[in-house]
Amino acid sequence: MFIFLSKLLPLFVYPLGLVSVLLLLALAARNNARARSGLIIAAVAVLWLSSTTGFSNLLARSLEWRYPSPQEIPSADVIVVLGGGTEPAASPRPSVEVNGAGDRVLYAASLYKSGKAGHILLSGGNISFLNEGSTTPAEDMASILTEIGIPEEALWLETESQNTYENALFSKDILAENGIERILLVTSALHMPRSVALFEKQGLEVIPIPVDFTITEDETPQNRSDLFLGKIIAVIPQASNLSLTTNAMKEYIGFFIYRLQGWL
Repeated sequence: MFIFLSKLLPLFVYPLGLVSVLLLLALAARNNARARSGLIIAAVAVLWLSSTTGFSNLLARSLEWRYPSPQEIPSADVIVVLGGGTEPAASPRPSVEVNGAGDRVLYAASLYKSGKAGHILLSGGNISFLNEGSTTPAEDMASILTEIGIPEEALWLETESQNTYENALFSKDILAENGIERILLVTSALHMPRSVALFEKQGLEVIPIPVDFTITEDETPQNRSDLFLGKIIAVIPQASNLSLTTNAMKEYIGFFIYRLQGWL
């Protein structure tokens, strides 16, 4: 039930859900013109703000830049990769595919091939009411990694976890069985702060390897005209910004809920 509620309830706090709630309340307040107007204005403000480049980038940067990519990556006992970067081979897909977060899978392969660790632990199970395939994210990642030359015997699979807390908890069991305490943790930069906190809570020494950055440093010189045009674009609502704001809020809400649960 916790998994279900943790997926359902935040939908009403994320911008699109919150706007929908505000508009429904506005409809219900049709006999109160002042309240209705206030609710509509609030809905438009939330939607507009969360869809702007400045606001979404600010939220994302506050998470992504906490753990910059290390200049030199040290060796560790194992590379731990969290699920979320693949799509299962559900029709009409011909095979497992990587999605926008698939960098984590590809970078883990690069780390293994460069000798940074002797094994890759793939963590990710299915959520039954959200599952669209017959395989788990861990199995899907393994499928891609073996296709690109990673030996099957180098892969350890954790296929039961349904959230990031369980990623850490169940991975710890596998690592403890193999006497491992030092890991390279690979996941999206946006997801890294919560992931590091959870794995460290399990008593592991974590070396963060963030990938899939959405916010980068723009070092391209711009003239005044380009800067002006950029500022105009920055205040125009865009769906990509709304998605980024939602993803960043997911992490902050996750922090809050996990602390309430005593997991952090």
